[in-house]
Amino acid sequence: MANIKQQIKRNKTNEKRRLQNASFKSSVKTAYKQVETLVAAGNKAEALEALNFAYKKLDKALAKGIYHKNFVARHKSQLAQLVNSL
Repeated sequence: MANIKQQIKRNKTNEKRRLQNASFKSSVKTAYKQVETLVAAGNKAEALEALNFAYKKLDKALAKGIYHKNFVARHKSQLAQLVNSL
């Protein structure tokens, strides 16, 4: 445990950000899985809507600095390939 007041404050904010990032990553994964399930069901119209939502989530995660740009690009490409396979 830190003895310095500023480091104690920093630890609190780091923990808060860690929890927020974990929550956001979970929502991104959920959006990703939603697209996969709709593609598996063969529902193209709903899959396209879910794809747009997943793109929005991935772009937001990139803007927040949660994911690297190549990670986001790779996952967007994979989702597009999935939906285009219908």
